[in-house]
Amino acid sequence: MSSPSSRQVDSPGQALDQVVDQAVYDLLVIDDDQSAIGLVTDILSLEKFRVHGAADAHAGLDLISRLRPPLVLLDLVLPGVSGMDLLKRILAFDPSIDVILVTGHYSMESAVEAIQKGAYDYLAKPLQVDRFLQKLGKWRGDASARLRTGMLEAELAQACQFEGIVGRSPSMLDVFSKIRRIAPHFQTALVTGESGTGKESVAKALHSLSPYSTGPFVVCNCAAIPENLFESELFGHSQGAFTGATREKVGFVESAQGGTLFLDEIGEIPLAAQAKLLRLLQNSEIQRVGTSRTKQVDLRIVAATNRDLRRLVDENRLREDLYYRLSMIEVGLPKLADRKEDLPLLQRHFLDRFASRYGKQHLNLTRRVQAVLANHNWAGNIRELENVLSYCCMMAEGEQIDIRDLPDYLQKQVRQDIAEGDDLLVPMRTMELRHLQRVLAHVNGNRGKAAEILGISRTTIYRLLEEQSNLEEQTEK
Repeated sequence: MSSPSSRQVDSPGQALDQVVDQAVYDLLVIDDDQSAIGLVTDILSLEKFRVHGAADAHAGLDLISRLRPPLVLLDLVLPGVSGMDLLKRILAFDPSIDVILVTGHYSMESAVEAIQKGAYDYLAKPLQVDRFLQKLGKWRGDASARLRTGMLEAELAQACQFEGIVGRSPSMLDVFSKIRRIAPHFQTALVTGESGTGKESVAKALHSLSPYSTGPFVVCNCAAIPENLFESELFGHSQGAFTGATREKVGFVESAQGGTLFLDEIGEIPLAAQAKLLRLLQNSEIQRVGTSRTKQVDLRIVAATNRDLRRLVDENRLREDLYYRLSMIEVGLPKLADRKEDLPLLQRHFLDRFASRYGKQHLNLTRRVQAVLANHNWAGNIRELENVLSYCCMMAEGEQIDIRDLPDYLQKQVRQDIAEGDDLLVPMRTMELRHLQRVLAHVNGNRGKAAEILGISRTTIYRLLEEQSNLEEQTEK
């Protein structure tokens, strides 16, 4: 899909509308009748579509792999292959492609079957120009809505960033407010939260907004340093301080002079080094291993932990005076499961980042994948989400990320949920409501299609959805 250049407009909203209105979409016609391809080309000569033609399944699939058209007009009867089978292959290749089936032998049964198998719509031959343009107008409206939604999500994700941290939930807005107030004044700060919640990002934000922002930001992972080398690594050593010390060494503290030192996993610091760290925090001075001289330093320190430091004090693994010095200013981070309202923003943020990194087009998640991610417990928090979406972006072959693109452990969970049959031993009405939700998810929320698949009226669907909403409200009460 491409769009022409736009003129100067008065507002971002107008600019977005203009991009959406001027978008030009590729449409692939797969039909062994060349006159049918020519007819569609003539009909759409003044519309915002680029028409491509293929006379057989092989040529059609080749064009799909190269063009990735958002819309395919597929003849139900092709030489050597069933249109239904080809529909299945197209959607397996890229579930974001909408397929309109056309046939000279129209029947309600085959139309319903096509919709059930994932077709966007179903038309009879010969094409009636007005009806065909009406269908394309509806499709373009849906496509424009998706494009507009994607662009708005990207803008929202950008607008809801604070020093590179994404969030708009009340808990994260509180964190942003606290960082903004602390940054200009702190000397020492403690960031707490589970692994993967973004503690280093908070440390970077504190550094960036502090008067020391022009200085270095130095990271020291306390858990990664052997206990016998900890003091040397943190505070440095003089030449000959111990066997193997052939020259003097500048430690992490001096490397952060004039900037910020981030002490990650502070709960892992050995007891032997804690007195020297306390002196640093209290007097801004250090003593290199192997020398009696002290040296003044000027820096900010941010410590972080996923452990209960108070418990470490009780277990005599952390000095109490050091604990009080570290925890005087604390920023606590919520786990991802407690800020699920930020999930769509985070997804958009990571999708855009990894799409750019891997040279992909604008990527989106299917509703099925969105449901899987929304229901996952995210024990690994933001880091796990980042890794999952990085993997998905690498695996995606089209613009839509579907179940098959998820890491194996999430796919396994989906299969397990299906195999367990969560409809067992529940009331019949609950089963009906759950099945309705599955069908709606399959057709991207199109209630008309869902009504055709289920053999019920739209009015019945609205009534069932209202009933489900009432049940959920009663459950919450």
